[in-house]
Amino acid sequence: MLENSFGLIFFLKAARNESNIRIVYFRITVDGIPKEASTRRKWDSERWNQKTERATGTKEDAKSLNFFLDSLAMKIHEIKSEIMYTGKPITSQKIMDHVMGRMTPRAKVLEEFQKHNDELKALIGNGYTEATLERFNITKNHLTAFIKFKYNTSDFEFADLNFEFIKDFEFYLRTVRKCANNTTLKYISNFKKIVIRAIDKEIIIKDPFKNFKGKKTKIIKKPISAKELAELERREFSIDRLNTVRDIFVFQCYTGLAYIDAFQLQKADIKDGVDGNQWILSERQKTNSTARIPLLPKAIEILEKYKDHPLCLKRGTVLPVSSNQKMNEYLKEIAALCGFPFTLNTHMARRTFGSTVTLNNNVPINVVKEMLGHSSVKQTESYAITEQATIGREMTLLNKKLNPDKTEISQEDLTALSRLAKEIEIIREKYNISSS
Repeated sequence: MLENSFGLIFFLKAARNESNIRIVYFRITVDGIPKEASTRRKWDSERWNQKTERATGTKEDAKSLNFFLDSLAMKIHEIKSEIMYTGKPITSQKIMDHVMGRMTPRAKVLEEFQKHNDELKALIGNGYTEATLERFNITKNHLTAFIKFKYNTSDFEFADLNFEFIKDFEFYLRTVRKCANNTTLKYISNFKKIVIRAIDKEIIIKDPFKNFKGKKTKIIKKPISAKELAELERREFSIDRLNTVRDIFVFQCYTGLAYIDAFQLQKADIKDGVDGNQWILSERQKTNSTARIPLLPKAIEILEKYKDHPLCLKRGTVLPVSSNQKMNEYLKEIAALCGFPFTLNTHMARRTFGSTVTLNNNVPINVVKEMLGHSSVKQTESYAITEQATIGREMTLLNKKLNPDKTEISQEDLTALSRLAKEIEIIREKYNISSS
């Protein structure tokens, strides 16, 4: 919010019992409301020019005072600009408080971080998850270790936070902690949320992240192909737990459910859809969006297989899903037994549904978006990794459109023509008709 008017002047006020010696004051006025304070500097009124609001003469003491006043004026304008940058209302009192250091007591970075995490913990189950809290706890642990490593202290004041601190923390994560680029930027992003929170609480007004830039490395998270999915479905393992984990993974491939949604899926979430068939109609835990997914035959088959499983009966769920850690551990084992040149994980199943099962079979992307529970098509587009077979099929269709005179005869047409030729030959022989 911009102010209607802003003014800053320096002037002299009489000091007690000193005729020509005055105290240098400054006055800040915003929207007609003035606030003034002493600079705690004294000056001879005979050597002061109120038009320029500066000391007169070329002596060293005059130069020193004028340099101080110039620096103070610059600081006041910077504070005004920083408050404006936050989008908060500018007042003369607020600027004066910052100049005089009368803002929030010297708040500490890690103290404020812990307050945030404590609040987050209280909100688990109400829009936040344990996983989110864990990410912020890990970030705080890294920040704590960095402050000890760099400054040999247990905490750091927000007032001293600057761009250099951010860059040093980034460097620490990349070198000492050996974090990859995207992991480093994720920790930096988590820390930035704490800093923005401090700005909103007016603990600080200057954003140390203002000039920080980081670019994530684009990682293509590939789904498994139709061929690999078929092989996985056919494979039978000698260990029951691997067969169970494989079935749950395949179920995810045919429904697009994330791990936590598959873990929590209950019979009440399986309902008759508008077409009379079975659908999954449930709330996604991560986004609270509604997942609306018609069940494909393979998914129904798996649900039927585990309807009487002891763990399902105990928990009231439809699938005997283990912890995410165990699921990924067993999937890694399954991938090795299948000879896959990659590691399977639970989220790969969701991507397989979005790409291999739906988009590569010409299901419109806006329909896939609804089934995945995405908030925008842009999210779904990241799942759209087209298989080579699909590319080949589409290019063949394009080739036929571009070259209509070279239309290929289908196998069915070739069979029909062959049958017709044989019938003609029989008729010729029967009636002794010459082929000429």
